[in-house]
Amino acid sequence: MKTCHGVKRKLALGATALAAVAAAAVPASASTGPDGGWGRSDHWGVIARNTIGSPVAALRSGPFVTPSATVPPEAAHPPYGRGSLGIEVADHSTSLATPSEAVHFGNEVDFFGAPVLGLHEVGFHVFQTGENVSYGGPGNLPNIKFEINPNLTANPTTYSSMVWNPPAVTAVNQWSPYLDATTTGTWFLTGAAGTVTGCNLTTQCSFPALLTALNDGGAGPVIYTAGVSKGRDYLWAGAVDGLRINRRVYDFEPDGVRVSRAR
Repeated sequence: MKTCHGVKRKLALGATALAAVAAAAVPASASTGPDGGWGRSDHWGVIARNTIGSPVAALRSGPFVTPSATVPPEAAHPPYGRGSLGIEVADHSTSLATPSEAVHFGNEVDFFGAPVLGLHEVGFHVFQTGENVSYGGPGNLPNIKFEINPNLTANPTTYSSMVWNPPAVTAVNQWSPYLDATTTGTWFLTGAAGTVTGCNLTTQCSFPALLTALNDGGAGPVIYTAGVSKGRDYLWAGAVDGLRINRRVYDFEPDGVRVSRAR
């Protein structure tokens, strides 16, 4: 099945949508954990309620470049297959006062109900450009985002976004090596969960520190959705491939999302 998504409507994450996510039953085809099933290509797409403005998240071929003295052969093509997830996000493209365009490409089915504390391998490869660096520096990159129920005993909130900011990527116009979200970059939680744990946008945490903060002795936190996001900040155009979640690698191809065991 061919899957290609371009988003053209302004949409925001509202309270009604959040209530629907929290109340949804787990479909029979969903996995029972991050390692519990094979993600199906028709479960991946733009998560509209988390998307603002007119960004693009499209399954595409490439990008490919010519190997050179500064581009090793392994960095000249997508790390898996021949395709990737192309992302294009602007900054001041909406009527809102601050940079607000954002896109979230993810899976709202296969990870539902999986334990956050069961995550042990997360990361991806990214195609960074010199233009992206000029817009927002080498840390101007897409994120990995899990929507979760933090289940914190100190606060009754049932929703937070758990977001990874990758480390700076300085090698441009080529594919990066695998960026390991469990050992590099920083994580934060949105909303009340970020305030309670201290892992928020202002004071971001390492992955181990984040899991420790969420493991507060009560019911364990669970995942609603998993995916890749960009915005609301700097203009960015590039690509992501080889999204890893535990033992599975999600290979973005022009005709869909393929799943394999991590190698």
